Amino acid sequence: MAKPKLALIPATQGSKLYSVLPADGVGDFTFSRNSAATRINKDGLIEAVAVGKSRLNYPLIDGVVNGCPSHLLEPERLQLIQYSEAFDNAYWTKSGLLTPTSGFVSPKGDLSAFKLVEDSSNGGHKIHRNIAGTTANTNYSISFYVKANGNDYVTLNPTGLSASNAQFNINTKTIAIDNYAGTTYSNGLITELANGWLRCSVTINEPYGTIYAHIYTSSTPSYLTYTGNGTSGVYIFGAQLEQGSYPTSYIPNYGTSAGITRVAETANGAGDATTFNDSEGVLFAEISALADDSGVRSIAIIGSVTNDVVRFYYDGVSNSITAFVYNGAYQTVFTTTVNDITDNNKIAFSYKINQFKLYINGLQIGVTGTSGSIPNGLDRLNFDNGGGGEPFYGNTKQIQYFDSALNDSDLETITSWTSFTDLANGQQYSIK
Repeated sequence: MAKPKLALIPATQGSKLYSVLPADGVGDFTFSRNSAATRINKDGLIEAVAVGKSRLNYPLIDGVVNGCPSHLLEPERLQLIQYSEAFDNAYWTKSGLLTPTSGFVSPKGDLSAFKLVEDSSNGGHKIHRNIAGTTANTNYSISFYVKANGNDYVTLNPTGLSASNAQFNINTKTIAIDNYAGTTYSNGLITELANGWLRCSVTINEPYGTIYAHIYTSSTPSYLTYTGNGTSGVYIFGAQLEQGSYPTSYIPNYGTSAGITRVAETANGAGDATTFNDSEGVLFAEISALADDSGVRSIAIIGSVTNDVVRFYYDGVSNSITAFVYNGAYQTVFTTTVNDITDNNKIAFSYKINQFKLYINGLQIGVTGTSGSIPNGLDRLNFDNGGGGEPFYGNTKQIQYFDSALNDSDLETITSWTSFTDLANGQQYSIK
């Protein structure tokens, strides 16, 4: 098989996304994020990353880091909870609880987690904050980290209506949702981190314009009224409320009333005119989306003067991928559906005059396109559609560009899993 002309294999955090090929640095992506952010590090812990530094995010399977890191790119999000970790602060109202105590090991690995313990009263046992100023009939994602300490149930009641809630069983790692009175829930998720911590999250769309961040602890599904024992509860860390249809990485807020913004990330401009071949080539990526929503996320090789582009993208239809060449007109277009765009998918798009091929996860998609012309003036690779729009937000495990079209055997090889373990890790399955 030919050697790639450009290869990005995430290994280093910094002011660029560094490509291992070409060796002179021409293949590096210019990176930007004008704010701090967090990631999951090699120990499975949440770690802060400085302003302007890229993020290597490590995959977790059953709370254990498993596999190589990815470059994480995310959209802008505003953390609306003012005290995301200080659950003893007066910002949070406590009902049916003993005074929250701190000093417990958190998902960051420090002693910033709190313990919530139910008192012996008969009623609900919760910590809560009403967050006004949100927009009615708009998606908001709520998340928090919990760990059992005698109680197995944590219930989020974001409307103040008893019949509308999302209940997380942190023992079985299952979710029960009750939609009510115009409020709908989606994307309920429990993610396992290191040291027994779980991130519970759900997206809510409600018609009232105020979200009630009410978090109940209970030993049974009947969370509203029961007599507490004065000893049981949960550990808690990192509450987050953000506008959007899925939760993103943790954004800490230590008291800023206007909220904390993690600015959107960009990574563009890898390569030059000597890197890319207008006549033929292959663009390959191993990537995963952050969510299966209506967002369009693109990776493209583009020209500096013309509108010519070689591009593939998650196209906004559920679990759908499209690839095409454009050089003043659309050439052969491939569209297909994969099992899950949030899993790692290996995509190779080969172009040559009157010969276009798309391979995904070891299989050729459709038939070889035998009619179509080629682009001109290709000189850079972007994590967007080539014009700054439709940025790619997700995880990238590798990017390769070959300056010649590969044969079918090679296209099958680079998009296939090398072993059963590789397949399982790529699709986020644990092997037991």
